Amino acid sequence: MEGFYWEMVKQVFGTMELPDKPINLPPFVEPSHCHSYYLTHKGRAAVDRVVSVLGYAYPDIVYSPTIYPICALLLHYISEEECYNCMVCLVASKEKTFITQTKLLYEVTWKTVMQISKKHVKGPAVFLQRHCNTTRAERIYMDWIWWIFHGLPFQHLIRIIDCFFHEGIKVFYRTAMAILILFYKTSSSSSSEFQAEIQKNGVDSALTKFCREMPVTPQKFLKVAFGIRGLTSAYISRVFIRTEMVLKSKTVISGSRQLMRSRSSENLPNSQSQNNIQMVSHTLTIRERMPEEVYNEMLLTLWSWLPVRITMYTPILLYTTEEHGCSLTTFYVRVEQHEPTLLLIKTCNNEVFGAYCSSRWGERNQKDQRGNRQAYFGTGETFLFSLYPERAKYPWVGIDADRVEHGAELFMAADTKMITIGGGDGQAIWIDESIRFGKTDACSTFNNPPLCPGGDFEIRVLEVYGFGMNE
Repeated sequence: MEGFYWEMVKQVFGTMELPDKPINLPPFVEPSHCHSYYLTHKGRAAVDRVVSVLGYAYPDIVYSPTIYPICALLLHYISEEECYNCMVCLVASKEKTFITQTKLLYEVTWKTVMQISKKHVKGPAVFLQRHCNTTRAERIYMDWIWWIFHGLPFQHLIRIIDCFFHEGIKVFYRTAMAILILFYKTSSSSSSEFQAEIQKNGVDSALTKFCREMPVTPQKFLKVAFGIRGLTSAYISRVFIRTEMVLKSKTVISGSRQLMRSRSSENLPNSQSQNNIQMVSHTLTIRERMPEEVYNEMLLTLWSWLPVRITMYTPILLYTTEEHGCSLTTFYVRVEQHEPTLLLIKTCNNEVFGAYCSSRWGERNQKDQRGNRQAYFGTGETFLFSLYPERAKYPWVGIDADRVEHGAELFMAADTKMITIGGGDGQAIWIDESIRFGKTDACSTFNNPPLCPGGDFEIRVLEVYGFGMNE
């Protein structure tokens, strides 16, 4: 909205004048990485103000150290208000990940870079490992994002940020791989100045020096970055999701405090989202005949299974058979443009189960290159769950495997007669066009048992939630 930013500035600071004194930045900022990239004193004050207003508008952002440097780069080219609007788009994006917003996801990113490096740039990864112990290597990977934002020359960084705005965070992964490849090529020779730096001050110091003195042009650098084969978005997403699940499960099992934020709040909804969930579901049939403490525990368990970035949003009831009737046409009208969605089923026998659906139901109408409608769609972030009487999560089998058969990549399917979740040797959830009857089988995609005894079920209520920004 035009003028909204300046209204927020007045609300936060009481004036539109740039303050003379330093501004207290939000806690998600990393003070040691407030890079201003040659901005004047006035420019730096503008960055501080944009970041502060963003923190005020989005209090659920826990840890996001790249927000400040991205703001600083934007202010070289656009106005303060436009910069704020751009940052809101990046923070609020659900279709692509641009900016991680929790400490857990920040840890997931560097572990993802480390895993991808060991598979797709083996030579450079081995070279790095050879010159330091495992602990020190991990510390180097922990700083991967600062190889880019703090290390690379301005002219390289700007070209990379342009690509980032178009493609999302995967551009940074490719950038990190390119840095390792070029560093390895330049430093392998015994006569290299960087080899001498390695011997004198360590490989981490040499890598930092290399980034600052990047010996190739921005065009050549990007050619290396985008020339890495096999580094697909699907593969990166699979590694990222697998790493996130491992970290979350380790925290739950061990109560580890090694993550920068405790599990007591990391995996649970913020207070506003929790209130919204309970408020939305309060009068619905899902919670009928269920003790309050069982219902609340079930709700929080389900929330802890969601991807962390989705827990930053408020759940919105899109469709319920109680209010909108039992029609597949109505289901599509109300649900199909939302991504992701959470589908909950309560049977007439009081079983409660469902699925987190990562893609829009509207994709059922998309066609392949030959003009044929695609039977199945969705991504490996989709998962099944059972909440009552048993509580269990069934993620995609491909998360734990480098390769899977086609029958294990059947996530979602739909047409005018039915909707299906999961396939391959059975359908995990199948619902008819009247949204009254369904069946559940074991399937290859999620390696799940039938979600209710007997397999066939009659639907008492079906609810679908989307996720929107907090107001």
